Amino acid sequence: MEKITVEVYWEEKNYCCGWGYDGFGAIVCANKNLEDLKKEFEESLSEQAAEMVADGEHIPQWLSSGDYEIDYELAVSALLRHAEKFTTMAIISRFTGINQKLLSHYANSLKKPREAQRQRIVSGLHEIGRKILAIH
Repeated sequence: MEKITVEVYWEEKNYCCGWGYDGFGAIVCANKNLEDLKKEFEESLSEQAAEMVADGEHIPQWLSSGDYEIDYELAVSALLRHAEKFTTMAIISRFTGINQKLLSHYANSLKKPREAQRQRIVSGLHEIGRKILAIH
């Protein structure tokens, strides 16, 4: 089974993603809702593969048969926007030690954090989750 890695960003008040493969073209999607974005991407990928096969174009067997899994990786902008459904930037700032204004710049794609900063954010979100799970 092949693995398709799709990075999801937050741009212009929408989640957005794109993926391309040589000889297949590209799929680009945008949606206000993360789950709807994933559904739209999967439907577009499947439809494009089916149309290409119907037109007699040669694409890899794994694409035409659907023998793949999709791994969505959230960029920091999308990660923070998605986390806002469950918590606030102020709380994320407290748990990560990252200034709230800088977090806002990351969430709005005005700045892109280094990998170490991304790990601080992910670790902070995990800690917030553990604190919530510890409530009895």
